[in-house]
Amino acid sequence: MPKIILIKPLLSDKSTQLAENHKLNQYTFVVNRDANKIEVKQAVEAQFGVNVLAVNTSVRPGKTRSRVIKGRQTSGRKSPIKKAFVTLQAGQTIDGYYGEEATEEVPQDNTAVANA
Repeated sequence: MPKIILIKPLLSDKSTQLAENHKLNQYTFVVNRDANKIEVKQAVEAQFGVNVLAVNTSVRPGKTRSRVIKGRQTSGRKSPIKKAFVTLQAGQTIDGYYGEEATEEVPQDNTAVANA
């Protein structure tokens, strides 16, 4: 079974600014913890058909969370995630990075139903 490299695009305020800045031209993805930079580069190039100049990765550690359930305190951990900042060549963009946008508009029928 092949290893899944790209899990999902990371959509936050900072990552949106990086993607919209034409000088930086960086996109952010949540990737598999075992993936290295070479595998991330190959996966992005194969999936989106773009040329990748650089890949920077960082691991956000998991945090401890606690809450009260039925009068008792329960604690657990959130999973750590690995982020990849992918820099593309100038002039290239990733289509579908923000998901499939509903650009089709449904025509409005202005006629009222008389048999209501």
